[in-house]
Amino acid sequence: MKHEFKVGDFVEWKSEGATARGAILKKVSSPLKFKTFTVRASKTEPQYFIKRAKTGLVVMHKGTALKWIGENENPTQTRPARPKKRDIKKTGVKRNRLRGLEVFGQSVWMDFIQRKMIESGKLKKMIQKDGLGGVTSNPSIFEKAIAESSDYDKAIRELAGKDQTADQIYTAITVKDIQDTADLFRPLYDRLDGADGFVSLEVSPHLAHDTAGTIAEARRLWAAVGRPNVMIKVPGTKEGLPAIRQLIGEGINVNITLLFGLPRYRQVAEAYIAGLETLAARGKPLKSTSSVASFFLSRIDVLIDPMLKKAGAKNSSKADLAEKLKGQTAILSAKAAYLIYKELFDDKRFKRLKAKGAKNQRLLWASTSTKNPDYSDLKYVDGLIGPETVNTIPLETLAAYRDHGEPASRLSHDEMGAHKTLLQLSEMGIDLDEMTQRLEDEGVQKFTKSFDLLMKTLKKKISQH
Repeated sequence: MKHEFKVGDFVEWKSEGATARGAILKKVSSPLKFKTFTVRASKTEPQYFIKRAKTGLVVMHKGTALKWIGENENPTQTRPARPKKRDIKKTGVKRNRLRGLEVFGQSVWMDFIQRKMIESGKLKKMIQKDGLGGVTSNPSIFEKAIAESSDYDKAIRELAGKDQTADQIYTAITVKDIQDTADLFRPLYDRLDGADGFVSLEVSPHLAHDTAGTIAEARRLWAAVGRPNVMIKVPGTKEGLPAIRQLIGEGINVNITLLFGLPRYRQVAEAYIAGLETLAARGKPLKSTSSVASFFLSRIDVLIDPMLKKAGAKNSSKADLAEKLKGQTAILSAKAAYLIYKELFDDKRFKRLKAKGAKNQRLLWASTSTKNPDYSDLKYVDGLIGPETVNTIPLETLAAYRDHGEPASRLSHDEMGAHKTLLQLSEMGIDLDEMTQRLEDEGVQKFTKSFDLLMKTLKKKISQH
């Protein structure tokens, strides 16, 4: 197969199980800074910038991933020269803006799971069409899926007939969904050598303050699912920190959830690094162990904005500052967290692990649906685009971004000013660390309430059979 190409060549390649096509725009034979990341290329392993035929987006691929299918004398034309059969503008066909995020190094995950989506082939189509890189689940999502559909009725009836308890049925249902979803993402996981393609399953939120219980439950779920591209979700509480270190040290993939504050995020990242050091000391390979740190965003603004409004109304001299800070705390916190990420994962301590195959613990933006109707419905997607990050997005927001998202690298914009601006919250009488701890506590309570409602729903379904 031809692996050397020239500008204007028309090529095709595999993209999440489907075939993509485009025209070579440029050959790169040495490391090159592109947008916000570095293209790792050499004379022996060149990479190519390609303009995709369907979307017009510019992507990169190694020559070994490409197949030559024709010449295209005009490199700005991304299809082989032929008569036009239709006018795309007239037909109303739009480019999928979700696919634009991958150009900037961000992976899109879906914050939803339901059996019908898996079995009908809809999820597989979304992986191919939207470029989904993973799925996250939680008790609220499963409660909604079980309560508002008949997808699980047959399985519940069969398991109840075997005298299984509600807890056992819940485990069986969720493990199957996670296994089947992980299998759909397995080709992506394999193609990217474990860099993406993960599905997350959460430990019981009742264990959020129980280190030993969290470790035991995570081990049990990891073994039950039995897939390398699964992450076990562990709350980022104080008690969760030693659990994270222990689980990573055993080679179990972990998604750390319910992160709101910068001090806690730093502790979580350090726990991951310490866990990798333990894994390395045991002589185990590091490349197959992955983690994300899930930073919850929209809830921060939901809490802080009313406090700013109240402080501005109480003291007119601070009204302008209150208005300036309104709706900014979450995005600024994400930028500050990203600075911490770069500090820790560019440090010599982690580089020693990276030389042995360790992967960065990516920041994952969660709670990204907009709660305030005064804000853009894509505020927590468009404002958080940057390399080596993940955004897990609910279905409604996915549809909105597909329609009118504006992909561009914005996460690193004025990141040095983020800390300075966040410090101004203290001028308004707001202790951000105290507020994010409050959000963590409330988050655990909400997740626990959702889990209890899920079990109540499940027991009701069992009684009906």
